[in-house]
Amino acid sequence: MLAAIVVRRKDPPYRRHKHLCADAGYRGAEHLRTIERNGYIPHVVGRRTEADIKRRDPTKKARRWVVEVCHSWFNRFRKLLVRYEKLERSFVALNHLAAAIIAFRKVPADVNIIYG
Repeated sequence: MLAAIVVRRKDPPYRRHKHLCADAGYRGAEHLRTIERNGYIPHVVGRRTEADIKRRDPTKKARRWVVEVCHSWFNRFRKLLVRYEKLERSFVALNHLAAAIIAFRKVPADVNIIYG
């Protein structure tokens, strides 16, 4: 996944490094070497350790689980949760529609245009 990043960006300034937050599934030595080989500083913390840190300092926010939150947003669309579509293009189109609705809901607006 790290090698497949399509959009290349400039190397960050010396004082600012690229960090990668991952869950405990990537704790192995091989995964850590891969992360470092691609120029990232690994932050691999298990849920229990992160919960202990949060308990000690409630102002700290979790740095990972962005993908898990995104999956939960998509799981609210029941038609996507259980794949009923036979054609791939229909399934992909529904995913695009769900992503558009999720993004539109994140935009602050006085009037909710989708629902009237």
